[in-house]
Amino acid sequence: MASRQTPPRRPPPPKKKSPPAAPTTISDLGHDLLREVFLCLPSLPSLVRAALTCPAFLRAVRSSPAFLRRFRELHPPPLLGVFLDIHDPDIPVFAPTRRHSDRDHAAAIRGADVFFTLLPEDDSDLDPEWSMEYCRDGFVVLVNWNIKKIAVYNPLTRALDLFPVPPAEICCDMYVEFHMLASEENNGPFHIVSVSHEKWGAQAAVFSSDSREWKVFPFSEDGYSSLNGTLVNGSVYWTFTSRANIRVLNTATLQFSQMEPPLHIEGQDEFKPGDTKDGRLCLVCTVKHTLVVWVWRPDDDSVDRWMLDKTFLLQDAQYYLADDVSLNVVAVIGGFVYFSTFCKRRLHSCHFMCFCLETEELNKLCTVTHSKISYPYIMAFPPSLVCNKVNPQLEGA
Repeated sequence: MASRQTPPRRPPPPKKKSPPAAPTTISDLGHDLLREVFLCLPSLPSLVRAALTCPAFLRAVRSSPAFLRRFRELHPPPLLGVFLDIHDPDIPVFAPTRRHSDRDHAAAIRGADVFFTLLPEDDSDLDPEWSMEYCRDGFVVLVNWNIKKIAVYNPLTRALDLFPVPPAEICCDMYVEFHMLASEENNGPFHIVSVSHEKWGAQAAVFSSDSREWKVFPFSEDGYSSLNGTLVNGSVYWTFTSRANIRVLNTATLQFSQMEPPLHIEGQDEFKPGDTKDGRLCLVCTVKHTLVVWVWRPDDDSVDRWMLDKTFLLQDAQYYLADDVSLNVVAVIGGFVYFSTFCKRRLHSCHFMCFCLETEELNKLCTVTHSKISYPYIMAFPPSLVCNKVNPQLEGA
């Protein structure tokens, strides 16, 4: 009897290989992870360049005020350069800072209109005479008394606003200074505060970009000064080399007042008002090559007064601070002291430097020509990053 043989089984069909998984890219990350990556960027110019790469990146940045605050804490806005009044009354000269390892920083400088090419010219044969009066928060304020115009200009965004100077009755034959109150959004309404001084006192006026008008306030006998004050946290402060009281103008009420200065130190220069990293009012002066810092804060009895905070000896700062070199404190912004060196023997060899009150780090920023008046130009967050409203055109991106 023949045996039945089982036919060989057919091999199973080969399994179809699954397509390889698509590689994960930064575009696949959610907003939270994207923001963590952006925090590792070295500077604000790098963040601007990254955020403008695509709509999704921009939406991730601008939709989180908490991220912007954290980025500011980790990466203070960079100093792009210094405006110097060395060819008065022509437009100030700009000395850029250089960071050879940061190409984005260099790109921000190249993109800034530091020559103010959009400013109008006078039709007469007179020189333009646009004099700089203020520089802060990314804006500069320039005045042309020939054409009686004030310009508020952002060199990075090229946003320009022109309006008339204050009324003649508070400007004629008086020393006039200007300060700008910018909105937190950096592209919203602003106010310009002018203070006109004469030997009997001072008078304040405010221009609003909304109303396009000047509002003049009563004359005060407490406000006279022959030098520009410093705007800190909504008040203007005037300090003096003598033991005279500090004069204060509250820009919210436009009222003048006085406050006692700290104890005088032998050999000190004039106090320079400013703010610490946490926003406290401070005064910085120099005694030879030493920075002396006073902070307005509560004492043990919870009474606000000037408290000696720290002294920093800069004598060992390489060769920039030789014995014959003096220091000129220009500004104190966000806990950074900006100052220039000055040597009568070497007028052409001056350095603009920065000292961090928190880390005690001293940096040479650029070489400058000696100037009695200089304005640090610090990059502000551009409006495209600080706007919290999402552009409808970006919703579908």
